[in-house]
Amino acid sequence: MSDSGPKSKVQSPKSQVSGPMSQVPAPSPASHLKKLDYSILQQCMHCGMCLPTCPTYQETGRERNSPRGRIALMRAIADEELKVSQAFADEMYYCLGCLACVTACPAGVDYPHLFEAARADVEESDLPTSGQRKFWRWLSVKTIFMSPRLLHGVGRLLWLYQRSGACWLVRKLHLTALLPKKLAELEPTTPTVKTKFSQQLIDSWEYPVGDNPKNRVGMLTGCVQDLVFPDVNRDTVDVLLQNGCAVFTPRQQSCCGSLHAHNGELELARELARRQLDTFDLTNLDAIISNAGGCGSHLKGYGHLLADDPTYAERAREWDRKLFDIHEWLIHIDFRSPQPPSQVPGPESQVPITYHDSCHLCHGQKVVGQPREILRRIPGLQLKELPEASWCCGSAGIYNITQPEQAGKLQRRKMDHIASTGCREVATANPGCHLQLENGFKITGRDGRVHHPVSLLAEAYRKE
Repeated sequence: MSDSGPKSKVQSPKSQVSGPMSQVPAPSPASHLKKLDYSILQQCMHCGMCLPTCPTYQETGRERNSPRGRIALMRAIADEELKVSQAFADEMYYCLGCLACVTACPAGVDYPHLFEAARADVEESDLPTSGQRKFWRWLSVKTIFMSPRLLHGVGRLLWLYQRSGACWLVRKLHLTALLPKKLAELEPTTPTVKTKFSQQLIDSWEYPVGDNPKNRVGMLTGCVQDLVFPDVNRDTVDVLLQNGCAVFTPRQQSCCGSLHAHNGELELARELARRQLDTFDLTNLDAIISNAGGCGSHLKGYGHLLADDPTYAERAREWDRKLFDIHEWLIHIDFRSPQPPSQVPGPESQVPITYHDSCHLCHGQKVVGQPREILRRIPGLQLKELPEASWCCGSAGIYNITQPEQAGKLQRRKMDHIASTGCREVATANPGCHLQLENGFKITGRDGRVHHPVSLLAEAYRKE
């Protein structure tokens, strides 16, 4: 495929592909792209409105690295003009999946499902794959993240490694040099696993004062969130209790499946979606609450994911109707503003804070104003808008692992914008973003802290 500059015109999928991608053996009849409703593949008008919003296109200026270029390649696969090649696979995994193009698109192109179908085709193709990639993919995506008990067990081992001093010793003796290069580079950024996980901090059922709840909600604890930020889950429950909600938090919750769907394992994603539906009794709950932007975006799509499942399709549609991001839910129920201290601090003593939009929270779930409204209503905080607040920070699921160079560029860009606000406090609502920004502060040597908005709200309630 030829590389065009930013002003190149895309005329048709066939006109865009040449070179190594243009060899034309037909794809497998089971191609996920070929099974899509063809109208989805035809939605793109090639108008270019997505180009200024796409981080990878802005980095390279190449048409194939843009949303419309990728859609053209996907359509060529569906039309059997191309086969699933290594070049196609590399392009699909160079995409962040940040969904900024979805917000920019005037035609309503269903890029998330095109993107997931394309990656599924890559994973089910006969492309040669290194043994190392197969092993790590099997260990993480297909094994650890399919078992809550195993995930907790790995979390305990990591906690022991970090708390026993072994972590310090390994780094002191430079033993990380024995690891594969990518793992050695990532080891210093390993998140700190907490001593207690969510189910040790939160009871199965918790009730507000007076035991007369206005709403009954289910609480999702997540995977990374559960191991690394269980305090955010505790804060979320506390905020819900303060606003008259009875909270049900099931034990040993499974992964929501977003990691699997975004990495081409659609059948595993469906299995995990069914587990979630079996875990919560929707007839007894007014809402299901997610506090992680990336997970919530996927969780709201169970209706699509299980549309062809005769047993779960209707329950999945009801799940979609009841799934709320925590900020969305708080605004929906008109949450109580925390009482300010007896001596209200003047503007000069307020703490300046800025807010970074999680890509899947703002572009996937369209939850943009609600977190800002919550931050504005917390006494003692002064919200300052972040330049390019909705531009990806480079975390993007496991993108900072698979594409560390590009992720690093996006991380530095984000940290420079945070520095321009003069704020040391940053709020964001996704565990991947949270870790990426924390590591950004460490790498740049700048003084700063990262918070979930709901944790700041919970702290304000406690100060009352």
